[in-house]
Amino acid sequence: MQNNPSNHEMAMNKDELLQCILESDELPTLPTVASKLITLTSKEDTTLADIGELVSQDISLSAKILKVSNSAFYSFPQQIGSIKQAVSILGMNAVRSLVLSFSFLTMKAGKVESGFNFEKFWERSLASAVTAKLILENVKGADTEEVFVSGLLQNLGELILARSFPVEYDRVLQAIEDNQEDTFSAEEAVFGINHTLVGSEVAKRWGFPEVLLIPIQYHHHPDEYTGKNPAIRSTVRAVYLSELLVNILFSDKPEVYHKQFRKEAAKLLGLTSENIETILTQVHIKVKEAGIYFNLKIKTTKSVQEILQEANIRLSLINLDYDQMNKQLILAKVHLENLTQELEKKNSILDNLANIDGLTGVYNHRYFQNILDQEINRAERHNTSLSIILIDIDHFKKVNDTYGHQVGDFILTEFAKTIKEHIRQYDILARYGGEEFVVILPETNTEDALVVGEKLRSIIEQTPFQDNRETYHVTASFGQACSKPAVEDNFDKNGLINQADQALYEAKEKGRNRVVGYSLKKKWFAF
Repeated sequence: MQNNPSNHEMAMNKDELLQCILESDELPTLPTVASKLITLTSKEDTTLADIGELVSQDISLSAKILKVSNSAFYSFPQQIGSIKQAVSILGMNAVRSLVLSFSFLTMKAGKVESGFNFEKFWERSLASAVTAKLILENVKGADTEEVFVSGLLQNLGELILARSFPVEYDRVLQAIEDNQEDTFSAEEAVFGINHTLVGSEVAKRWGFPEVLLIPIQYHHHPDEYTGKNPAIRSTVRAVYLSELLVNILFSDKPEVYHKQFRKEAAKLLGLTSENIETILTQVHIKVKEAGIYFNLKIKTTKSVQEILQEANIRLSLINLDYDQMNKQLILAKVHLENLTQELEKKNSILDNLANIDGLTGVYNHRYFQNILDQEINRAERHNTSLSIILIDIDHFKKVNDTYGHQVGDFILTEFAKTIKEHIRQYDILARYGGEEFVVILPETNTEDALVVGEKLRSIIEQTPFQDNRETYHVTASFGQACSKPAVEDNFDKNGLINQADQALYEAKEKGRNRVVGYSLKKKWFAF
């Protein structure tokens, strides 16, 4: 028997309407892994191994989680090669958030056609998730593990209502367009209920924990949450602020939401002007990146500064006569072009800062992952070899323990500078993490890569690093791996990195200060 709601059911009271929604055939169902994961994480005796085993059953989902785990979304220095490792490093709650995020981002429209734009809904939801996380990252001591999925699902009730009552929800959309009502008020007028209650009740039916339920229920009115849990309170407020921030990016009244966001961010979470500027400067970049990580096409968003500038221009043109308007338009166009050029320069600087290791001045782990993808694609197109060399400074802990971390930082900086000076212009040097570095050698086979490795090893061994007080000498171990992606079956980037890592391990086992190359036959060869 079908349980799809119809027009006459709008006369129901709230409880009857909720029951009708919960029994509707149009109510989305959680994917199996997500449903089992909710149950599993609610048990006190659940182990990380249990979580890893469950998630690993879904190969497609596992691949997506590993992609995000190894992206700048987390910026871990080491490569995560398995779900078991991801669970161990990220933690149970973070993996649960990723599983739920990918599960909900795949939900589509119901059987009946509707004016509800599901694609736009998920674009805004992902933007809300990103901004909520960005906001809470600027709150000292805040727990950011759950806020991403809380931001993503804050308007879950809209999706449920649009699928359960497609015709009636079109009336909500029409009321918003005709009367400039907010979604909350329009839903109350049509249904006598709003999406916050619907979303929280459906989430409760799915077994969501309180930490995910409460932000859905209170994200429009955070002051109504009177619970004592400070982490949940901060999450509710961050999710509320995320909606204001997303409205700056996507609404036609960005200046109104900008003013409200600055005021509320300081009031609710104690964010400083510096915190707020950081958030406003980074938000459009973070949203764009998240679209890539979560396989969702989001149109390139302009920066907040550019959006507000355009809004100011529109306001200044009101009540001008034709000639004045033309003059203003010309001046505005010139000013906007200058502003755009300035913003492009600033964005270029920001992008550069995001890709550069702050201590050594070479590329960071995030950039290495991205550029390695590009070099692999280029090697495939041109049918060429690609080599990488992992480098680890020998006994670096002893350096820090003996001379102190300032000397350690000095050596890291000089080490990177020395390596960079002795590789080709189009080779890429990055800091892999800690005292480890990595060099990408495009169009380089194993033999030539080993020659490069030996040259660098010898130079490091013979180079004195001298500060104002002493002269320091270090050595390094090198692990090399090579691939020709175009001719290898099931080529895997992580596999190439792991091969270099194994070779580096072998170099250390054999006494350090040497270069070891990886062989598929596991016969190590070295200088």
